[in-house]
Amino acid sequence: MKNKPVLILGLFILLALAASVIVYSGTEDVQEDQEFKVTRNLMNTPITITVIHTDETYAYESIERAFDKIENIEKTMSHFNNNSEVATLNREGVIHEADPGMVYVIETSKRYSELSNGAFDITIKPILDLWESKFKPGGTFEPPKPEEINNTLQLVDYSSIEIEGNTIEIKPDMSIVLGGIAKGYAVDMAIESLKNDGIENAFVNAGGDGKYIGLSSRQSPWKVGLQNPDREQEFITIINMHDMAVATSGNYERYFSDDARASHIADPRTGYPSEELISATVIAEDSISADSLATAVFVMGKEDGLEMIEQLEKTECLIITDDKEIIRSSGFSNYEAS
Repeated sequence: MKNKPVLILGLFILLALAASVIVYSGTEDVQEDQEFKVTRNLMNTPITITVIHTDETYAYESIERAFDKIENIEKTMSHFNNNSEVATLNREGVIHEADPGMVYVIETSKRYSELSNGAFDITIKPILDLWESKFKPGGTFEPPKPEEINNTLQLVDYSSIEIEGNTIEIKPDMSIVLGGIAKGYAVDMAIESLKNDGIENAFVNAGGDGKYIGLSSRQSPWKVGLQNPDREQEFITIINMHDMAVATSGNYERYFSDDARASHIADPRTGYPSEELISATVIAEDSISADSLATAVFVMGKEDGLEMIEQLEKTECLIITDDKEIIRSSGFSNYEAS
């Protein structure tokens, strides 16, 4: 439920900053659209914002305002920040006057928990902490014992999160982690900021969670490559993104490292790592949905995950199993470049 950096923009996004072109027409100069890009490390991952606009100054001002949105979300929802609302909730069990965005994200997380029958659950943090304790310096470097997992699972229950107005409460010793949903929300809010500034063509990508609006500088949909797990510089397919979001859960490097894999994405229902899939990529209308659903599909596996996706409107997925089988939902090919 942490970084998911298998979406490779690479050559296919064509992000070179175009030189300013002035076209003379009659008595006035007309400046053509250009691409402007900024990348920063936030929310424990590189985040890139690219916009297409005629005015360089205005473009960078809009990008700056979008990054401000992301920074505020990080301050609120990072469990690594002791002053964040998530950290306060985990420490005190309750938070009053929570940020509306925090309330929205937790409410949304509960909705996807119900949809996935608990495969997506932000209260999984005690299980992740248990696994991490075993594989860090001073740990046993062996998996937790079954009784340890069973005892810890008693603290994992999304249905016990209570929300009343702007007050959020969890049971004693429970804790939450928003790593599988907060980046998606941040991407959506950054895109919303750009739209409010009148930006029509842009994308925001946060470590594999991306939303793409309008068209690229070539007046065609944005193109995103999905990495081949066997060959780092090759792609399984290229997808066209236009006013849609895409997210991938699973990380090839983590998957092939036993130590890292152990605490990466665990099944909240069993307490054990999810190992049936190498990755799950989901296309949806917004990034918060794509982010949450990608994690859910990864945990659920190919059959249950695919069944869930097929029931959702304007939502598709591509799954890579542990034996390298590639499975597409019924409408995924509609997004693939010919």
